[in-house]
Amino acid sequence: MIGEHSSKQYDQELEAIRSKVLLMGGMVETQFEQALNCFRVGDIAAADKVMADDHAVNQLEVSLDDACSHLIVKRQPAANDLRTVMATIKVITDLERIGDEASKIARTAKSLHERGVTGFAHYDIIRTIGKGTSDLLHDALDAFARLDGKQAMQIIAGDEIIDHEFRTILRNLITFMMEDPRTISSALDTLWVAKAIERIGDHAKNIAEYVIYVVEGRDIRHSKPAIQEG
Repeated sequence: MIGEHSSKQYDQELEAIRSKVLLMGGMVETQFEQALNCFRVGDIAAADKVMADDHAVNQLEVSLDDACSHLIVKRQPAANDLRTVMATIKVITDLERIGDEASKIARTAKSLHERGVTGFAHYDIIRTIGKGTSDLLHDALDAFARLDGKQAMQIIAGDEIIDHEFRTILRNLITFMMEDPRTISSALDTLWVAKAIERIGDHAKNIAEYVIYVVEGRDIRHSKPAIQEG
């Protein structure tokens, strides 16, 4: 009876943590979407809000890390349960870093607008990679919420598309800069934003990998051939 009671308490505490992680996920998802919109319309006030919201995300990271540490110490979870907690800690870290990347995008959008840069289709260049990465992040959070290993594998494949799109943007921007040196400053800002988006895709892929770790007990990081065989 004592063991059963302890197990139930552990489940409740872990579920409370997972709920807050999903709340954090929703926060950074909104941050990212708002940052992309700032880059599209050049709204300084909205950019400032995205950057300010990052403080709340950081505070939630600290709180959740502390909760996970206490859960491990108090409940001393067995192998499978410990795997879940450790994966959750890693997801929290990736979410915090997504918030950082969203802030970078907002900061760049603010700088471009304040400098009054015109004549360069910044948003058109990153529109496709922005939409694809936003969808990837949403799906990664959904896979984490439902512990869906099959969906997680699809997300990992989807990140390859994001990486390819980034390389295309890089080539195009280099061409712009070579053809018209006056575009160098704007092109570099746009490249900075594209790289931040590509990094968000990487973090979404990481979350998917942690889902597979929880569901299947396999650590597939840095094991591309194994993913392709699966």
